[in-house]
Amino acid sequence: MTTVDLPLLPLGRGTDLNSERGVECPGDLPAASDPDLVKRAIAAKEKLGEKVFVLGHHYQRDEVIEFADVTGDSFKLARDAAARPDAEYIVFCGVHFMAESADILTSPSQAVILPDLAAGCSMADMARLGQVEKAWAALEEAGVAEQVVPVTYMNSSADIKAFCGRHDGVVCTSSNAQAVLEWAFEQKSDAKVLFFPDQHLGRNTAVLKLGMSLGDCVVWDPLKPGGGLSAEELQAAKVILWKGHCSVHGRFSPDTIDDLRAEIPGVQILVHPECQHEVVLKADLVGSTEFIISTIEAAPAGSAWAIGTELNLVKRLANAHPDKRIVFLDRTVCYCSTMNRIDLPHFVWALESLVEGQVVNRIEVDPDTERYAKLALQRMLDLPGLAPAAAADD
Repeated sequence: MTTVDLPLLPLGRGTDLNSERGVECPGDLPAASDPDLVKRAIAAKEKLGEKVFVLGHHYQRDEVIEFADVTGDSFKLARDAAARPDAEYIVFCGVHFMAESADILTSPSQAVILPDLAAGCSMADMARLGQVEKAWAALEEAGVAEQVVPVTYMNSSADIKAFCGRHDGVVCTSSNAQAVLEWAFEQKSDAKVLFFPDQHLGRNTAVLKLGMSLGDCVVWDPLKPGGGLSAEELQAAKVILWKGHCSVHGRFSPDTIDDLRAEIPGVQILVHPECQHEVVLKADLVGSTEFIISTIEAAPAGSAWAIGTELNLVKRLANAHPDKRIVFLDRTVCYCSTMNRIDLPHFVWALESLVEGQVVNRIEVDPDTERYAKLALQRMLDLPGLAPAAAADD
């Protein structure tokens, strides 16, 4: 089951027993139309004081970001939380896998809270543990499992990270994917990489950074028997890409790039490596969210940019840099629907519950999963020459 299979449960109300996680808030949410929501959020945060530390992912709504103590990408935020051991409550305004990473890195005495449990990630949900275990069994049957190093993108669940930890694999971010893949190919003779859950980041890194050909990569489809691949195809491949993608970054098309270049003279195309290979090939610059932000900050006044990443961030960059022309690389409005579930009503409800002494929507990773997920994360952090910033940006 993937995110698209799940029913829509607005504002966290209702329960679907077939979903991976519950989405019911054990209390009444403030009305979205409540004009006092901002005041209530300010008051609750002031009452909690140093007990609470609020993390805001770059793709969050402005109404939530304004209350964040720090902003950034998911792993950076998780490490920021770990650097605040005195904070009893970590309120993560992001999605489920991010809150799991924060729980893995923080101490057991700290409670990590996700204001809406329905804030998931469609990409992360495209690689479920049972599916990955079946894929591994198929690799064993094909006689190639001993050559395979599993690499999971940071945008994956804790149990997928733990799978990599158990199988001598590693985690990567969009910033350090090249270094991680280079490490993976050094681990075994005739090594292969199983890369999940985002096929585009894996393909773009293998082809454009490591110099492989598209023919060196095959795509494993978890919804098809044997991934839709023969034993011979698995034996010949160097990189086995999981058939997953980001629902936002996967939307951008090369045709739109052509249209914008014709419409805006001198426009520079800046995209995230989760975009399709054809889009990345046509872009001027490709990089992580932090790379996108720093590029725009350093760009000269009067320059024009079309950015292929989540719309909340693009709008925020455009507002912060009125001296530059910044447009969205899509004709259609496209917010990350699950990121946008963290709204002001959920945020206020979570904080006010904490003020009342009630810890809601706590995200807890079991000790065994945490142990092996942390092992895979540590392998990434131990890579020689890997700058802290590169390890924290996804």
